[in-house]
Amino acid sequence: MSRQRIYLDHAATTPLDARVLEAMLPYFHETFGNPSSVHFWGQQAEAAVEESRRTIASLLGAAPEEILFTSGGTESDNLALRGTAQAERKRRGATRILTSPVEHPAVNRTAAQLAEVHGFEWDILPVDRFGVVSPQDLRRALAPETAVVSVIYANNEIGTVNPIRELGTIAREAGIPFHSDAVQAPAYLPVNVQELQVDMLSIGGHKFYGPKGMGALFVRRGSRLTPVLSGGSQESGMRPGTSNVPLIVGLARALAVASEERASHAPRLLRLRDRILDEVPRSIPGAHVTGHPRDRLPNHASFVFEGVEGNQLLAALDLAGYGCSSGSACKTGEPEPSEVLLALGLTPDLALGSLRVTVGRATTEDEIASFLGTLPDVVARLRKTRN
Repeated sequence: MSRQRIYLDHAATTPLDARVLEAMLPYFHETFGNPSSVHFWGQQAEAAVEESRRTIASLLGAAPEEILFTSGGTESDNLALRGTAQAERKRRGATRILTSPVEHPAVNRTAAQLAEVHGFEWDILPVDRFGVVSPQDLRRALAPETAVVSVIYANNEIGTVNPIRELGTIAREAGIPFHSDAVQAPAYLPVNVQELQVDMLSIGGHKFYGPKGMGALFVRRGSRLTPVLSGGSQESGMRPGTSNVPLIVGLARALAVASEERASHAPRLLRLRDRILDEVPRSIPGAHVTGHPRDRLPNHASFVFEGVEGNQLLAALDLAGYGCSSGSACKTGEPEPSEVLLALGLTPDLALGSLRVTVGRATTEDEIASFLGTLPDVVARLRKTRN
């Protein structure tokens, strides 16, 4: 039993960095104006928004006018897919959406609705047993009627990193808009949009020690996008609604800190991650690593366990003082296997026994030692109860 609660779920959310909170605070009460107002208070707020936009653009290798503020990664993904699909159908009659089976639901459920409700075709690229999309498969799948392609940069469930630069280059050569959900990436991976060869890129602040409810979408100049919301002229008319100034300021500060400190945190995170990846299969029979063994997020370890149900494992770990995640989702009381894990070729029973362990800036060696000392006993107890 852990004597203190240990948080190992940084892929779900990260604690707000104190430096980010400090940057945000004045815009809740002192500089409170509406950026759309023409008076002094509005001009102060507008200056803060535009300075934040310039900061984020610089860190992503973009121009300020290519950055749209949203409520987070989910909205950014929705705007990228819906907006591009609608615009490309109107422009050139393109009706086909291409994604991978390991996308976040914000992408694949959007694609599914566009197909079911709005008459688009939705095709899914294959992945290998690690969840990687092959550039050759993308090249074969592209066609003139393809409206948009979306492939996740780093997978939230299994940690696998896709070859986005190669995929983006292929899509660009074919003249097809290419989007990547990069929500898991900024704290750990390069996110320069020029190097990645993307036309659109989604980020969400709370994954890199920024505020919840705030994200951004990079949209390359010249890309066509139909707004999803109707309203005012904010965000160049692409995303109407009063700007959330404190959170925009926080997003920019968090991205700046993440970019500045990414290299310094990486060695320690990799050491902790590799210890987990190495020791869990050695200490627990029937434990299998999911995701790519090398090309994965530096803070991310994920597994499936034979003879264990993931939600029960999470509950038992929580009682022991550890916060982790599972790839399975509980729907109306009935556990369902993760679609991502099924796409890797795992059986439904094995896919139900998943565990995700993600470390963060404050995670210590002692905390990982404590977790690794507890997990085998928890798994053994659950298997005994099940049998």
